[in-house]
Amino acid sequence: MRGLRSAGMRLGLFVDMRNPPAWRRPWPAVYAGMLEHLEEADRLGVGSVWLTEHHLFEDGYLPQPLTLAAAIAARTRRMRVGTAILQAPLRPPIDIAEQASIVDLLSDGRLELGLGAGYREPEWAAWGTDGVDRFGRLESVAAEVRRLWADEIVTPPPAQPRVPIWIGGEGPRGARIAGRLGEGLLALNADLLEPYREALAVAGHDPDSARMSGCANLLLAADPERAWARVKPFLDYQWQSYERYAVEGTDRAPQPLDADRLRTDGPPVLPRFDVVTPQAAATRLHDWLGDLPVEHVYLWASIAGMPDDMVQEHIALLAELDALLNARAGGGS
Repeated sequence: MRGLRSAGMRLGLFVDMRNPPAWRRPWPAVYAGMLEHLEEADRLGVGSVWLTEHHLFEDGYLPQPLTLAAAIAARTRRMRVGTAILQAPLRPPIDIAEQASIVDLLSDGRLELGLGAGYREPEWAAWGTDGVDRFGRLESVAAEVRRLWADEIVTPPPAQPRVPIWIGGEGPRGARIAGRLGEGLLALNADLLEPYREALAVAGHDPDSARMSGCANLLLAADPERAWARVKPFLDYQWQSYERYAVEGTDRAPQPLDADRLRTDGPPVLPRFDVVTPQAAATRLHDWLGDLPVEHVYLWASIAGMPDDMVQEHIALLAELDALLNARAGGGS
């Protein structure tokens, strides 16, 4: 486990704030409840929280990550507060730079700004764009945000001398953008390390400055089979809704998906989604990530509004997983 922990990898939570119609709760309670969960995670030493973004989802998928990030910054003391991702093509760079600066100030320098291109046509239309050059727009916006901070144009400035910026991308194009800009890569795919390092070198950056972060599709539970039976309806909804919304506005049809297949699809080391104990998760993370330059790995905080007791157990076991990883890194059993 030395490779994973040598760079100080942090474990975190991935938050999307879904509140599906079938089991909808009052919205104030959803947001208040998540803030309480994150306060407890912060108390337990969970290293980070990452907020994602979508628009026009029936379940109220988080539309404004930096707004929630400001609330989390005010309610926590230690955990890093990140976006994974904020859709850069939808916003002017000055807006991102100013809002992010305020979050960094409120958190006393704990912001991690993850930017991505987005992929949904209805979202682009709602924001008055078409997404045709979204990757070019992602690169230019990320570079401009960095310039606005570096040239001290944004006031007030962020608390950190250099706020970490991450580029979201699950393919070589995203890896090359991150490399050209000298920023982090929000992907945990070993196949992307070389194109990322090559782009860093070509742009004059140190290839050894490569840093990667991303999501592990794992839920922690003391009794994984019991937890799987409970979470399956929520998981079915989550993955099927992703498929449905991904094709909205196109001529493609959504593909049906049963959650049970997620445990068998994908590489054997880490299926597309699974419920495991902390001990099993530690082994899988080690086998999956090896010696990649990983800084953050985050797991879903909640699956589509699953019961609070499952969220609470998952967060408590995430702290246990962190202790296991540290013990293995130090040579413990």
